[in-house]
Amino acid sequence: MKKLLRFLFSFFILLTAFGVYFTNRIMFIKKKKEEDIVFRDEKAGFMKNADFKSLPQRKVSITSPFGYSLQAIAVEPWNTNRYMIFCHGVTENKMSSVKYMNLFIERGFNAVIYDQRRHGESGGKTTSYGYYEKFDLKAVVDWLNMEKGSNLFLGIHGESMGAATMLQYAGALEDGADFYIADCPYSDFSEQLAYRVKEEVNLPPKMMIPLARLFLKVRDRYHLSHVSPISSIEKIHNPVLFIHSKKDDYILPNMTQELYHRKRGPKQLFLAKNGLHARSLSENREEYERALDDFLDKASLV
Repeated sequence: MKKLLRFLFSFFILLTAFGVYFTNRIMFIKKKKEEDIVFRDEKAGFMKNADFKSLPQRKVSITSPFGYSLQAIAVEPWNTNRYMIFCHGVTENKMSSVKYMNLFIERGFNAVIYDQRRHGESGGKTTSYGYYEKFDLKAVVDWLNMEKGSNLFLGIHGESMGAATMLQYAGALEDGADFYIADCPYSDFSEQLAYRVKEEVNLPPKMMIPLARLFLKVRDRYHLSHVSPISSIEKIHNPVLFIHSKKDDYILPNMTQELYHRKRGPKQLFLAKNGLHARSLSENREEYERALDDFLDKASLV
């Protein structure tokens, strides 16, 4: 009996240690530094930092409903009420949104780029892949509505985790923008996590995901099932442009296709031929811009 108890106790300690380690990798994923992102994107020709700095802009601090500050930059070269908000992906920060922002500056929009929770200069202790982040996005939308009033014409662009955050905001909280552009989102974080576990650590997802579910609920106070754009996509009535690279092997393109098919009302799908994850614009710029212009035109957004 004592041997059994010792075994069970040892197994419990081992399981707990592994659960903490595994969820640490999820909650505290390593982030990129802003200077590294600027250097990377300048070297790749995605942006010129000097051009960005020359645009009329102001730094903004927005209070999250969870008490920390969200650091943003409002870029406003135009005298217009047409604005875009940009949501970057996991490990990135607001400067990685500049390449997308430039497309809309060229099309007569002003922009707000901001650091998501626990990224860049924003506060927040953990990354939750859209669960807490969707409330932060609502805070940014609310701030812009307060600034610009009822005449605001708003679009939101998200990349990867930022796209999933945006879709969860629009589906689970409020359909608060006039249109959305979802670039390479995951449709369900549990499925995405299971896929990455299988690909990266070669462990059985059927064992790992229940463990993650339990420990995230205890440690970060949310359930994995609540990080699921697909579960609320049908509540988004305003137009959505879905974008994904066919060769993306980090978040598989079928996730975007599932979201597209489930979405009701105005929608459009662009599957880029070239590029891996989050490279649809950089590897297919002309096609990306054509898809964007076609979407804006068909949805009567220009």
